[in-house]
Amino acid sequence: MVLEVDPASVGRLSKLIEELKAYEDVQLPGQTERYVHLKESVPSLHFMSMAVFEGADYDPIFVIEANFDGVPGPFWGQLEAAHGPRLRAILRCCKRPADQDGPLYDAVMAPGSRYPVAPYLEARTLRPSVFHVGNRGLTRDRILDEGQLFLATRTELAQANPAIPNPYRSMTAEQIHRTLRAALLPRFPWLDARAPARIPRAERMADLGRLVLFVFTALFCLSLPGLVLAPVTPTRRFLVLFALAAGIASIMLYRMRAPLTGKAAPARSGGLTVSSLSRKNSALSLANPLGLLVWVVLFLAGYVLVASLLGAGVAVLITGLSYGAVLLPTVRIVSLGLISVLFSLLAIVVWLRWLERRDSSHDAPPVDERMLRQMIRREDRIAENHMGSVVLVKPGVLRMALFRAGHLGLGLVLRVIATDGYLGSMRTVHFAHWAFVNNGSRLMFFSNFDHSWDSYLDDFIEKAHGGLTLAWGSGVGFPPARFLVLDGASHGRQFKAWARHSMAVSRFWFSAYKDYTVDQIERQFRIADGLRRLALAPEEAVEWARDL
Repeated sequence: MVLEVDPASVGRLSKLIEELKAYEDVQLPGQTERYVHLKESVPSLHFMSMAVFEGADYDPIFVIEANFDGVPGPFWGQLEAAHGPRLRAILRCCKRPADQDGPLYDAVMAPGSRYPVAPYLEARTLRPSVFHVGNRGLTRDRILDEGQLFLATRTELAQANPAIPNPYRSMTAEQIHRTLRAALLPRFPWLDARAPARIPRAERMADLGRLVLFVFTALFCLSLPGLVLAPVTPTRRFLVLFALAAGIASIMLYRMRAPLTGKAAPARSGGLTVSSLSRKNSALSLANPLGLLVWVVLFLAGYVLVASLLGAGVAVLITGLSYGAVLLPTVRIVSLGLISVLFSLLAIVVWLRWLERRDSSHDAPPVDERMLRQMIRREDRIAENHMGSVVLVKPGVLRMALFRAGHLGLGLVLRVIATDGYLGSMRTVHFAHWAFVNNGSRLMFFSNFDHSWDSYLDDFIEKAHGGLTLAWGSGVGFPPARFLVLDGASHGRQFKAWARHSMAVSRFWFSAYKDYTVDQIERQFRIADGLRRLALAPEEAVEWARDL
């Protein structure tokens, strides 16, 4: 949720956020942790942060970043029930929006108003352009319940009396499973209930459908030059014309392929492959090169079929001819249009590379030392950390189109591929998301992750720098990128300095399970999943017992 701040009220807004933090960041007698009030009042909340981003180019913005279960409405209602007066005071430091939400703001901000705040916060909520959920499909309650179960297994497996042998040490994996389940079932009766699917089949199919629709639309847009020329150009002449055009574009691209002097990075792939996004590697999986090839061929054949059927229907409306008379000519036009995609891609990359070679970068962005000290004081207090960043977006029609399309495509691919709790081999990301703000002129990034800020970015730089470059590469001052995914974030020190420069202090940050890393949550899930089953096969029991 993003709101513009009245510049004169920035100091008061920061103070109000700190007061909210002071109210929640306490441990009362009888309690074992802090933020208990917020944790109990908003049972759907995983993580939440509040920050104010200031800059010379725009007035400050106030951001509430929240990761929660379900839809926004109930979440904002729960948050208002917990902190309604404080939220209203915070909103008074923000500007009245100039769009359709202005009257709603007036109703909330009227003197003595008792109009609920939640509808306004819901109306101003932004959906990220790209987001990744680490332990996808696990609600907060399920994570906490399985965490309690894990602690109970520790107690049960521990040696209570060191004077006698531990009975579990002489058992097979199947016996351990059977005995442990019987011991824990009275305390955790939900082990007898069937767990809901982490990602329902309908949701998986919807994700795949959106990705297919995106690729279908992208192919159609890229094939437009061929679709325009194919009806009026003989096939042989069409192929010669586009072969010559693609050859010229290839020569131009070859001449511009080299990085700028002193700006090369050692990585070639950009760290952005389907296999880098998922640990699954079955024969027909998208993470397998052969499987990827099979699916590409099938998709292209399906594209020609569907586009031809739809195009023939349009041709019937335009020409008045019968469907049978226009179907074969339409198949020819669609097929030639698909061939022209190669030229379109080469032309776009040439244009993009021409822009990249003229981009400015920020080799030594200034970092406010006072703000940096405030950030560092708030980091590494628990197993998890948080960061927020806002950067300006480079201007230009092509860059914005590629930026938006790249974000949309990357987000859809993540939804389809990264479904096993991890982002490829990276096991530290709980939630990460980008969003466009200020009418698309600024890009905002937030992440909740495990371990230190340095190790988190090092992990991304090493294993997914191509994804970072694609998602962040059109930010002003970003390290020099090449072909949209190469170099860029591979310049580790320069990228980290640029990221620090774009960050602001998270004056309020809440985690509902501060001791649980992404890896630990997945481990607890696997243990609970095994204990829900009445029996395990010998091989399954051995694999399950490794997590104990």
